[in-house]
Amino acid sequence: MSSASTSAKQAAPASTRDKPANKAEAAADWVDGRLGIYSLAKANLRKIFPDHWSFMLGEICLYTFIIIILTGVYLTLFFKPSMGEVIYNGSYAPLNGIRVSEAYASTLDISFEVRGGLLIRQIHHWAAIVFVAAMFVHMMRVFFTGAFRKPREINWLFGFLLLFLGFFDGFLGYSLPDDLLSGTGIRFMEGAILAVPLVGTYISFFLFGGEFPGTDIVPRFFTIHVLLIPGIMLGLLVAHLILVFYHKHTQWAGPGKTEKNVVGMPLMPVYMAKAGGFFFLVFGIIAAMSAIASVNPVWAYGPYRPDQVSTDAQPDWYMGFAEGLIRVMPGWEIRAWGHTLNLGVFIPLMLFPLVLAAIAVYPFIEGWITGDKREHHILDRPRNAPVRTALGAAWISLYLVLLSGGGNDLIATHFHLSLNDITYFVRIGSFVVPVVVFFITKRWCLGLQRRDKEKVLHGRETGVIKRLPHGEFVEVHAQLPQDKLHTLTSHEQYEPVELPAEVDENGVARKVGVLTKTRAKLSEGYFGDGNQIPKPTAEEHKEITSGHGHH
Repeated sequence: MSSASTSAKQAAPASTRDKPANKAEAAADWVDGRLGIYSLAKANLRKIFPDHWSFMLGEICLYTFIIIILTGVYLTLFFKPSMGEVIYNGSYAPLNGIRVSEAYASTLDISFEVRGGLLIRQIHHWAAIVFVAAMFVHMMRVFFTGAFRKPREINWLFGFLLLFLGFFDGFLGYSLPDDLLSGTGIRFMEGAILAVPLVGTYISFFLFGGEFPGTDIVPRFFTIHVLLIPGIMLGLLVAHLILVFYHKHTQWAGPGKTEKNVVGMPLMPVYMAKAGGFFFLVFGIIAAMSAIASVNPVWAYGPYRPDQVSTDAQPDWYMGFAEGLIRVMPGWEIRAWGHTLNLGVFIPLMLFPLVLAAIAVYPFIEGWITGDKREHHILDRPRNAPVRTALGAAWISLYLVLLSGGGNDLIATHFHLSLNDITYFVRIGSFVVPVVVFFITKRWCLGLQRRDKEKVLHGRETGVIKRLPHGEFVEVHAQLPQDKLHTLTSHEQYEPVELPAEVDENGVARKVGVLTKTRAKLSEGYFGDGNQIPKPTAEEHKEITSGHGHH
């Protein structure tokens, strides 16, 4: 017995301290003995994060997602996802005696009967709107700064999927109350599904459980909205954060910052304290927005009826460009063999994912063009990647043009314009505006590169005017400090890919594939003459600063 006890004592791990100071430390010791939390905390809580305002965009996404989950759990306690009909008799007198669905009646009860229910509804909806907006801006920050490059391509896809799922979960969420606006949106979706050749009718019957609107769509949307999509998004979010920790955070160029280090503050306690305060700031601003600006007042729309539709029926902003695609598309149809293919709906339905996919696959396209296999942890200044920045700006302009097409009726009524004129403008603008924005943005970036080069070589303007002995007046320039010079000159410039010689050393003609030629052409378009301004060299800087004529 004594021997067994001795062996057990020898096998037990040594305590981290002779005696815990209190019960909390004793509990921590107990958990550490089973999960090893001390070594895990030591490895991660002192992890360094860089400090820059643009990095807070990702935090806004995280915090709004948490707010959506918290408020959504509360709303789930009172919402009835049923399309069974009841006679409404509640606090909102104008609808008393009206036959409505249980989903709509419970939404009104949440708004007028449940204490704080209307505010929670508003916070939930506003948080969803801000979440998608923050995701959009965050991804654009990542895009314009090149933070998607190796090793972060997979994390970029995770972020894109979060944005894409956020679109659809938002759509499902505001479809649940079964009011006239949400019902019109579901009807819109049904028309898009029916436009799919061969299988559209079967998909529609499966989704609605029969003819539209049926009695199953709200319960099915509810299950997808509160269980399926949030579960997938939560998994993607956790994976995204794990990869951020694993790859380490990107940082802006500056003195002492390299591809192999991170300059910033430790996660604990500095970053966590700031992050905690920022969470409550975001929560407070969204709560203030929800208290001041009403969104989705379902009582004003009334219950959904298939024979009614409001003139200004609009989805939330992030689905507006999808509606714009369909609104501005001509009503083309093809009739053959007793069937009709509705191109006016089917083509926009196919373009909708392609517009989004264009930005999703871009990191892999740029990596293929450059052929760069190295890891990148230093961010690009957007001006130093003119073509990439111009492409991103063109994509945003296309998104905004189509968004205006989705609200063409509101623009027409508010600004007293012709609806047809707006529609034709969007049709033409969808092709013209992105091209114009591309060239303007590219020229703008090149102009900023030239200004940076002038600053490096000639210094900054001081505003001091000096008269030279021969009577000429010149402005005195001051040399930039070393940290500023480093920031303006530390970026890397790629050389265009050159095609191999037409014949090899033996005089035999080389076979150059189409992909190789395409890559060379694209590389020339990205990095060739006229597409980037050569950055100043140390020799040029020394020659000008030490030579005559520098003032």
